Amino acid sequence: MSTAVQQVRPAPLTSTSDLLPLFDGTTRLYISYICPFAQRAWITRNYKGLQDEIKLVPLDLSNRPAWYKEKVYPENKVPSLEHNGKVLGESLDLIKYIDANFEGPSLVPSDPEKKEFGEQLISHLDTFTKDVYSAFKGDPIPQASPAFDYLEKALGKFDDGPFFLGQFSWVDVAYIPFVERFQLVFSEVFKHDIVVGRPKFAAWIEEVNKIDAYTQTRADPAENLDLYKKRFLAQQ
Repeated sequence: MSTAVQQVRPAPLTSTSDLLPLFDGTTRLYISYICPFAQRAWITRNYKGLQDEIKLVPLDLSNRPAWYKEKVYPENKVPSLEHNGKVLGESLDLIKYIDANFEGPSLVPSDPEKKEFGEQLISHLDTFTKDVYSAFKGDPIPQASPAFDYLEKALGKFDDGPFFLGQFSWVDVAYIPFVERFQLVFSEVFKHDIVVGRPKFAAWIEEVNKIDAYTQTRADPAENLDLYKKRFLAQQ
C-alpha cells in the first residue's frame, strides 16, 4: 500500500544554517516535524514513493533561517515546495500538486461521486479543526463530540474500504495530522477515548496507522502535548 523505506530524519535547519543552493534542479519540500499542515505534504511525498525525488528540508520554526523568508518563501510558513524553478505553498494545494505532477499511486479518485464527496469533506476541514480547538477552551468532551460524529457519519458513505472515499485518498491525508493530535490530547489530558461509540472512526484510525507513509511522519507525542499546553492551558 505504501513505500516502507524508513529514513533517518535530518536535523532541522536553524538561523545559523547556511543558505541552500536554491533552484539548482533539486526538488525540496520544506517542513517542520511538528506542523500538521506540513505533515500533509510529507505524507503525500512518502505515499507516492518520492523519497528520492523530493528532498525533505525540515526547519526549526522557533529559530528558522532568515534566508527562508528572503529567498525561498516570503510567507515564511511551511510547507512549501521548491520545484521547477518556483516555490509553491498551502498544504491542501501541495497534496494535489504533488499528486498531479509526480509518479506514484494517485490520491485523488477519478470517480465523480467520490471526487465530489471528497471536496465536501475538504471544505469541512476548517470547521472541524476550529470546533475541536474551541472545545479545548470550554467543556471539551461534549463540545467536540459533534465534530467527531461528523467524521463517523462521513466514513459510512462508501463501503469499498475503511477510508473516507473507500480507498486511501487526499482526504485521509488532510485529516489525519489533526486527528492524530486531537486523539492524543483527549487521551492524555482529558482521559477520554474519542473513538468510543464510533466504530468506523476507530477502524479508520487503525487502518491509517498501518500505512508507513503516514507512520513515518508522526510527531513526537510529548512535543505535541507540550505545544497544546502552551497554546491552551497558558490562556486559562
